[in-house]
Amino acid sequence: MAAAQTADLFARARGAMLGLAVGDALGATTEFMNPAEIRAAFGVHRKIVGGGWLHLRPGQVTDDTEMSLALASAVLAAGRWDLSGIADAFVTWMRGKPIDIGATVRKGIRNYMFNGQLEAPLNEWDAGNGAVMRMAPVALLTCGDDAELCRCAIEQARLTHNHPLSDAACITIGRMVQMAMAGADRVALHEQTRLLVAQHGNFQFNRYRGEASGYVVDTLRTVFHYFFTTGSFEECLVGVVNQGGDADTTGAIAGMLAGAYYGPESIPASWLKKLNNDVQQQVEQTAAALLRLAPVLVCAQTKGD
Repeated sequence: MAAAQTADLFARARGAMLGLAVGDALGATTEFMNPAEIRAAFGVHRKIVGGGWLHLRPGQVTDDTEMSLALASAVLAAGRWDLSGIADAFVTWMRGKPIDIGATVRKGIRNYMFNGQLEAPLNEWDAGNGAVMRMAPVALLTCGDDAELCRCAIEQARLTHNHPLSDAACITIGRMVQMAMAGADRVALHEQTRLLVAQHGNFQFNRYRGEASGYVVDTLRTVFHYFFTTGSFEECLVGVVNQGGDADTTGAIAGMLAGAYYGPESIPASWLKKLNNDVQQQVEQTAAALLRLAPVLVCAQTKGD
């Protein structure tokens, strides 16, 4: 791989992780609000101001970023994919009394704590978005190996969410992030959504009706609608979080995809300035460290030797 390509890949990986955190911090303010309430309170919500139902400090992130970093820390500590280590990291995170934790996530972690099970039982009610929100580090780590992406995406998902819609969403978002990091255009990225819809028709988003709940179908419809109908990172994220609903997670997922596609320089400087400094440093360092383990670079280095 040429030096310029490698540098661009690292930049876009950084964009994915920063986008995740920025989208989380921006969206947390409007979580559980509806668009009319958001308009009454903010006009258009486009600044990282904290608050929301969790009463956050400006730039503070929630479980979307925290669980992604917990997953990444376990992988980096092991130097490889380590599902037991990831599960242990989730337990440590939960015991630290995070500011927010979803009911399905809590149930899955407790299932591991008390039963040692690394896969939650199949449950028709577990089609939430709590596994997809953790896909940025998985996409970076497995970049260059689609089979490994699929395996790791499903393994980490089923720690807490065992549902076909969650599985499919995790794989699709992981592939799209990786493709965006490699410089794919909108046509190629849109093809991934068509493949998803062909497999599960309820992800169809051509007639988007504004639902932005924690149901993984609503989440991806919202992300896809705004990603494909806007022309910048900022426009995409502002559109997503002004739908309200599960806005921290829709913001986080849109942020990881748009950050990989547009690159880190596209993220508004005012948003990065507001993002918690420790979080910003951690996500940037994590992005580089994960990508160094990725097959796309390991294979390139082996061929170079």
